[in-house]
Amino acid sequence: MQKLETRKQNVDKRLVNAGLTSGVFLSILCILVSALGCGYHVAGRGASLPKEVRTIAVVAFENKTTRHRIEQRLTEAVVREFLARTKYRIVADEAQADAVLHGQVTSVETSAVLFDASTGRATTMLVTVRMRARLTDRVSGKPLYENNGFLFREEYEISTDIASFFEEQDPALDRLSRDFAASLVSAILENF
Repeated sequence: MQKLETRKQNVDKRLVNAGLTSGVFLSILCILVSALGCGYHVAGRGASLPKEVRTIAVVAFENKTTRHRIEQRLTEAVVREFLARTKYRIVADEAQADAVLHGQVTSVETSAVLFDASTGRATTMLVTVRMRARLTDRVSGKPLYENNGFLFREEYEISTDIASFFEEQDPALDRLSRDFAASLVSAILENF
C-alpha cells in the first residue's frame, strides 16, 4: 500500500513539474478519449443500410460453376448469418421485402498450399470463391450494395487419411459456407 502511495506522489510531482495538476490531466485525458472514440463501431454491426430497410429477401444464388449445389449451401449460410448477426427479417419472397439480395457464384477454385513431406499428399488447401452480389432497394431499384468481384479466400486443413478425406467433404463445405457468409454479410453491413 505504501509503494502505491509513493508511486502516486511521484506521478503527481511529474504532472506538477510539467505544469499540470491531476485534475487538468484527467480532463485532457477524457477529452482525448472522447474525441478518439467518435465514429467507431464494432465491425459487422454497422448501419450502412437505410433505416427504412427492415426486411431483406435473399434470393437463391445462381451457380455459374461446375460445383454441384454450391449456390444452395452459400445461400443458406448467408440467410443464417443475417439472422444471427442482424435485426433484419429475412424472407424468400421479393414482394415482402424492403431490399433484395441477388448473388451469382462465378467461380470456385481449390489449390494445394501445403503437402505432407512423407506422403506427398496435400494437407492444406486454399479455396477461392468469386461471386457477384447486389443488394437493391425493392421499390426504387437503387443499389444499396454492389460488388461484381466479391472475393473470398480461406485456407483449410485436410486429412491425409484417404478414408476420412471423403467423410470430411460435407463438413468442409459447411465451414467454407459459414466463413463465406460471414465475410459477405460483413461487407454488406459495412458497405465495403
